[in-house]
Amino acid sequence: MVCPRCIMAVEAVLNEMGISYRQVRLGAVEFAREFPPSRIKQFEKKLLELGFSIAKSRELVWVETVKYTLIQLFENESLELHVPISVLLSEKTNVDYSRLSQLFSNSQGKTIEQYFIELKIEKAKEWLSLELYNISQIAWKLGYGSVQYFSAQFKKVTGQTPSEYKKFSKKDRKSLDSLGQQ
Repeated sequence: MVCPRCIMAVEAVLNEMGISYRQVRLGAVEFAREFPPSRIKQFEKKLLELGFSIAKSRELVWVETVKYTLIQLFENESLELHVPISVLLSEKTNVDYSRLSQLFSNSQGKTIEQYFIELKIEKAKEWLSLELYNISQIAWKLGYGSVQYFSAQFKKVTGQTPSEYKKFSKKDRKSLDSLGQQ
């Protein structure tokens, strides 16, 4: 689960199935009581229908926490980081960043940095599509040191400059939380 909507979807499945729970949070459901394996299988099947799966290890929970934390950075209008991402993620997971990075790469097939860049580019596409900001404002809001660096990274990821995207391709956006799904 990588967003509040995901948590609400899991809660809806639990309620629909009449399964009592104490709390649903990122990567975890705290059940009110034990359930037979057959009931858990039904729950897992319903989650799969929604595109979710049960994380069977704490390592996968850490990976989901990384994705959720990075997505949350985009909730504000500007990406303001007061500490390096490595420090932020280590603090959120209580896991050494080098281990976290290795787990993320093995699980997702991309580095944390690549994932974060994808999130930034998708946010840029959103702002370009909605025509909320000009390209230099977007570069600044996403924490780029220069418009040129932002434009180069945008082109590397999308194959187009931000200007070209703005003119021709406004519809090929993804939601931020869909980037983390495999």
